[in-house]
Amino acid sequence: MAKEFKRYLVTSALPYANGPVHIGHLAGVYIPSDIYTRYLRLRGCDVLSVCGSDEHGVPITIKARKEGVTPQQIVDRYHSLIKRSFEGLGMSFDIYSRTSSKTHAETASAFFRKLYDEGKFIERTSMQYYDEEAQTFLADRYIVGTCPRCGNDRAYGDQCEKCGSTLSPDELIDPRSAVSGSVPVKRETKHWYLPLDRYEEFLRQWILEGHKEWKTNVYGQCKSWLDGGLQPRAVSRDLDWGIPVPVEGAEGKVLYVWFDAPIGYISATKDLTPDWEKYWKSEDTKMVHFIGKDNIVFHCIVFPSMLKAHGGYILPENVPANEFLNLEGDKISTSRNWAVWLHEYLEEFPGKEDVLRYVLCANAPETKDNDFTWKDFQARNNNELVAVLGNFVNRALVLTRKYCGGRVPACGELTEYDRQTIAEVAAVKGSLEGNIENYRFREALKDAMNIARIGNKYLADTEPWKVVKSDPARVETILNVALQITANTAIAIEPFMPFSAAKILRMLAVGKFGWERLGATDLIPAGHEIGEPELLFEKIEDDVIQKQLDKLAATKAANQAAESMQNIESQKDTIQFDDFQKMDIRVSTILAAEKVAKTKKLLKLTVDTGLDRRVIVSGIAEHFTPEELVGRQVLVLVNLAPRELKGIVSNGMILMAEDASGKLRLLQPGEKTNNGATVG
Repeated sequence: MAKEFKRYLVTSALPYANGPVHIGHLAGVYIPSDIYTRYLRLRGCDVLSVCGSDEHGVPITIKARKEGVTPQQIVDRYHSLIKRSFEGLGMSFDIYSRTSSKTHAETASAFFRKLYDEGKFIERTSMQYYDEEAQTFLADRYIVGTCPRCGNDRAYGDQCEKCGSTLSPDELIDPRSAVSGSVPVKRETKHWYLPLDRYEEFLRQWILEGHKEWKTNVYGQCKSWLDGGLQPRAVSRDLDWGIPVPVEGAEGKVLYVWFDAPIGYISATKDLTPDWEKYWKSEDTKMVHFIGKDNIVFHCIVFPSMLKAHGGYILPENVPANEFLNLEGDKISTSRNWAVWLHEYLEEFPGKEDVLRYVLCANAPETKDNDFTWKDFQARNNNELVAVLGNFVNRALVLTRKYCGGRVPACGELTEYDRQTIAEVAAVKGSLEGNIENYRFREALKDAMNIARIGNKYLADTEPWKVVKSDPARVETILNVALQITANTAIAIEPFMPFSAAKILRMLAVGKFGWERLGATDLIPAGHEIGEPELLFEKIEDDVIQKQLDKLAATKAANQAAESMQNIESQKDTIQFDDFQKMDIRVSTILAAEKVAKTKKLLKLTVDTGLDRRVIVSGIAEHFTPEELVGRQVLVLVNLAPRELKGIVSNGMILMAEDASGKLRLLQPGEKTNNGATVG
């Protein structure tokens, strides 16, 4: 028998306050969370939805250091931006808090202190990397080096963003400090650890036996962690930004962000209501964590172990984590600016909040990674929102204005087809509820849209525009049914597209209905006067989409250029001026060019150096055709020792530069000059 709950506590992963929110965050966490919360509210449930900015940790200090500002200035900037963005998209959190608040500092400190006083932590002294130049211990993210898995020379001490591998600083090849660039040394430091291994049996029973209904991706990841054996995990860090460890002798140490952040759910609830304890400590409260897959271990293993160690707190009933959303076939990345940022979308697509909500839900990465493309965004808007939902609502309202003067007509005798259509609408409710309550939001959205599809088919089949000439009374019944379906559509889509639901109700000139009314055929009384019909959605044209694709193309080009700059070879050993003077570089003209037989890269060039005509063999056939080289002036190192290549003696070297894309470019005089002119 399913457990009954008196109230609900919905938490959404705290976005990290070192950058804006993007579509990956929305599809993975915030839109599913908002759909679930709005649904519960429509049902009249006692529900709290809490979220807030995660404002501690190393990436924030790195960003602050790069920008020459304080960490507080960084988190203030992004907290404000994220909060406004969420409000703009209609996120209905009861509170959007922050972990730099006084309440949070007090709550997290007290939580740590209780576990400390009860001996729930273990103390360990270990050797950790220390930057002697900056005089600071280095957290994992402050250490960079070469990834042992893929060879990326900019991997962090906790993760390689190129191959996705989880790392430890000791695994990095040639580690260096991200602060000063110097090579760090190992020094002794003391930290506190939560011994997760002590909670392994409890977690096995609670998750593997007690929550087999969890999503397979969540259950599977938890099982993998448990089967691998849990290890003690540090709860403190050597850092000057965060909540100080509330223990004597812990100067210069703060609570590790993974320990501090989930307590933010508790402190946010405290700031929201004095009755916070009934949401956190009553067994008749259902707590649901909405997160992305990268947070599964923290919300299913670490945070529950913390709550169990503390005592008195309930544990989550479900943690419906989503997988990742990619963008145009590439992994979304804040550092590479490869994302669709929410605040920019709201500026560039005013009034289209629900289009984004719809597309990200319809394409949500619920069971596997998924891909967002602008072409799919356009197609779903034009073919589904405009052609199905918008079309039905508009037809029902316009026909009522046209044939009934804008007043809801009375419902006469129903035909068998009318009753069948009404039954189909009513049947959607059960499927819709089942899908939402089991966190299958993509299927739930299909259910909600199905009501509009039923309505469209009903109008197409009954053809009131034809029947009106012969049977106006029948048309009144048809339009009454169509308007009741329209009102039902507003109820069904409200969790997914709240702006559109409100617009439909406005056009119908009625108030908001409760969820229990879904499926009813008496939502709008006969004689009620509806408002003016407006288009619910508008078609998105190709040029709008192209603008977004061009924006991404510019980002990709900028990333390639930046990466190329990072790959520029280091300066070679210093030489003396006399060494340079030994090089004889002359302006020359290419007189003839041909490919060297049986080679892919070599060209045989005949050049006029001003001194003579000579042959030079150059490995540039993949970058230039022979035809485009003839007649070009180039710079030639003429006193290079001769070298035989494929049976041809080469006398000199054409000077080239390699650009950001790897393309070779000829070095040429700015204006045409005489062959033999020297460079120096």
